[in-house]
Amino acid sequence: MRGALPLAIGWRFYRARQANSFISFISFASTAGIALGVAVLILVLSAMNGFERELEQRLLGVVSHGELTGVNEPLHDWQKTVADAAQIQGISAAAPFIQLQGLVQKPGGFQGLSIVGIDIAEEAKVSTLADYMTPASWQSLATDENHIVLGQGLLDKLGLRVGDILALYMPNKTAEQGGSLGAAKSHRFVISGSYRLGGELELSTAYIPLRYAAELLQMDGVSGVRIKVDKVFDAPGLIRELGYSQDQYLYISDWTRTQGHLYQDIQLVRTVMYLVLALVIAVACFNIVSTLVMAVRDKASEIAILMTMGLDRAAIMTIFMVQGALNGLLGCALGGLIGVALALNLSSFASGMEQLFGMKFLSADVYFIDFLPSQLQWPDAALVISMAFVMSLLATLYPAFKASQIAPATALAGR
Repeated sequence: MRGALPLAIGWRFYRARQANSFISFISFASTAGIALGVAVLILVLSAMNGFERELEQRLLGVVSHGELTGVNEPLHDWQKTVADAAQIQGISAAAPFIQLQGLVQKPGGFQGLSIVGIDIAEEAKVSTLADYMTPASWQSLATDENHIVLGQGLLDKLGLRVGDILALYMPNKTAEQGGSLGAAKSHRFVISGSYRLGGELELSTAYIPLRYAAELLQMDGVSGVRIKVDKVFDAPGLIRELGYSQDQYLYISDWTRTQGHLYQDIQLVRTVMYLVLALVIAVACFNIVSTLVMAVRDKASEIAILMTMGLDRAAIMTIFMVQGALNGLLGCALGGLIGVALALNLSSFASGMEQLFGMKFLSADVYFIDFLPSQLQWPDAALVISMAFVMSLLATLYPAFKASQIAPATALAGR
């Protein structure tokens, strides 16, 4: 009974706060502030998790984890490089590619296009590109004909369809060696398919058969080898280990050089938003201090009576800590429910808002995806709710301590 009595009184005081409308308003503001902070923080963390997931699964599923490319000459014995890669623990696969650049004409001018020649049997080992195009489009790259697969976004931008002829302007060998750029030649490709990946890659990269690319460039070998690793964050060390073991001079590159800025941006936004929203929750918890300070003054005579009847100072502290903790608990519960519900439906909610207002939250010309992703991780939600509740509990300490220091005789005399 001695342990349950302060809890029961704290609950009674919490329910009776509506008697003072001002205290009731401040209490509501603190609860609403905590709920808003918790909900938004869960939502932001889920969005950042979603961006990380799309970066790893979507973008890094198509963009290689690492590349070894020849310096001033093709990579002639690429089979040896692939065999050496298989001997290094942590590297799961390697595949050859040929890289070339060109220009395609669009309304109002030209656009640069990166063309990658691939062997679909080898490419399937290092990328998930086949998942983003139809089987017919993928198989069209298995021939040695002048087929090309473009991103659907680029097709729409150029006003072309599958089956149309695409004229690609490429520098010839003399131009690459310092000759006149006017010597560029036009090569005709048949658009044999398209892929839908979203983001900038869909607008700037096309794929052609590896054998046709070698014939087009009259290349004995390949431009380089694409590497896939088991853990993306191990890529820099593993790619260098493989590159240093080769006899030919090679350029060594990994995803942290080409796409690493995206990961750093995601982590920066996550950290900044976490700090900002944690401060929002802290400000809301300060309202709990205000609420309890006014409640202590309002209940001074009741406190004196309770202490006169034998309730000790620790029990008085518990009464007001319970009253403040209930505000925090309610805010955390409401914020957690709202945040989880929004995080689970963020992508569809954002899509609906885009259709309703005719706007785009993420532009494929700027970001690597064109939709708002979300991935709720329950440990994040638990951490946010726990942090908010602990902060609200700490906010009750000072008012509760001041309540326990009230002198019974003075309070009763004032009454």
